[in-house]
Amino acid sequence: MMVNINLSGTSYCQPNTPKAELRADDRDIPAGGSVTLTCSVNPSSSGWKYFWYRGEKTSEPLTSQLSAGPIRVSEGGVYWCRGGRREPVNYTECSDSVTIYRIIPNKAVVTLQPNWTEVYNGERITLRCEIKDGGDTEWEYEWRTTSSEKPSNQNEHSITSVTESHSGDYRCKGRKKHTQHSSTDWSDPIKLTVSYNPQPVLTVSPSWLSAGASVTLNCRVKDPSAGWTFSWFKTFPHPSNMYYSYEQLPGSSSGTEQDSYIVHGQAHTAGFLCGAQRKDRQYTTYYSGIKYVWSSDIHSSASLTVSPDRAQHFTSDSVSLSCEGNSAEWRVKRFSTEDSDSSACYTWWGTMTGSTCNINTDSTSDAVYWCESGSGEFSNAFNITVQAVSRPDSSSFPVLLVVGLVCGIVLVIPLLVLFCYRASKGETFLFCYYMFFNYSNKHTYSD
Repeated sequence: MMVNINLSGTSYCQPNTPKAELRADDRDIPAGGSVTLTCSVNPSSSGWKYFWYRGEKTSEPLTSQLSAGPIRVSEGGVYWCRGGRREPVNYTECSDSVTIYRIIPNKAVVTLQPNWTEVYNGERITLRCEIKDGGDTEWEYEWRTTSSEKPSNQNEHSITSVTESHSGDYRCKGRKKHTQHSSTDWSDPIKLTVSYNPQPVLTVSPSWLSAGASVTLNCRVKDPSAGWTFSWFKTFPHPSNMYYSYEQLPGSSSGTEQDSYIVHGQAHTAGFLCGAQRKDRQYTTYYSGIKYVWSSDIHSSASLTVSPDRAQHFTSDSVSLSCEGNSAEWRVKRFSTEDSDSSACYTWWGTMTGSTCNINTDSTSDAVYWCESGSGEFSNAFNITVQAVSRPDSSSFPVLLVVGLVCGIVLVIPLLVLFCYRASKGETFLFCYYMFFNYSNKHTYSD
């Protein structure tokens, strides 16, 4: 049943009696629609009828007749109810109030600034609730989200350093400040996805330097459409603390729009890395790992020698790498396709003694090796392959020769006998007989 509003008169709620409970199937009345209110008394028993109120708890019921069931209302406001039965009427305690809002046609929209498809840990974002065609109206705002974040009732909500816990759907609505119980509908949700910090991937071409060739660096990020600028660096080793220092390459101090950079005149082994920044978040830089270009050219300030001096080695070989040059501190590094990064000699594959690294060939794969000095220099590089078999021992050669001769004689005698047998009807048999037994008699010894 539909009800009319009558706010004249007074009434009051009686404590210490069963309490009425008010439920609404929705808190927002759509344009041209209504919501259903249901009043009940707990514990449940028969004979109850219900009085309905809108406004303060000193108002008269909305209808002069009692209602035995739910009612529908089409106006916003604060509603409450209570039950009554018998004559004179015994009233229950009043229910808690429920606020119902009438939906107005203005549309709420959530926007995200910056408007990126993906947001990373530590970045700052702002969520804004905008009311379309709101004019100069003053609004109050309400937010709803599936994340752990609880925005305040303002039209803007900023998060200075986002984390994965802020991921989720965000929606909002607005209420007119000076028009009670009028609200926009909930906005469509905007999905915020917060990911772990991206790491740019640097590639270098070529990997091995040749005379007069340039080196091309390419820096790739996961979401290239997000608006990135790139910075480019050359590395310098520090063996004493296992780290590298970086020097920015010319022309990239303010970042480059292009995701590639060409290095001219690089003659010796070197390491490079790149950094990626959002265009309007220049203070946050994400760095790639170090990539190397190698040169076989020897220079006096840092050089690597291999003993034995060959590229092919066996798993049983003893191989040493020695660093020489203008430094008292050295480390030997290696890079293989099986490794995700370069590693130093004093890890599982080698032992460093002074400026020499002794390789454990039993657990070493094909790799590129080079020296790094305390003065920040890279040496020439060696590409060493390791064959997973033992090399033959030269001392075993005489034994193998004797065994081979014996086996040859054992095989020749049966073949000669077979030949003689097949030719036994002709003169060939006599010849074989004579040759065989003549040879035997000459090599028969008596006691």
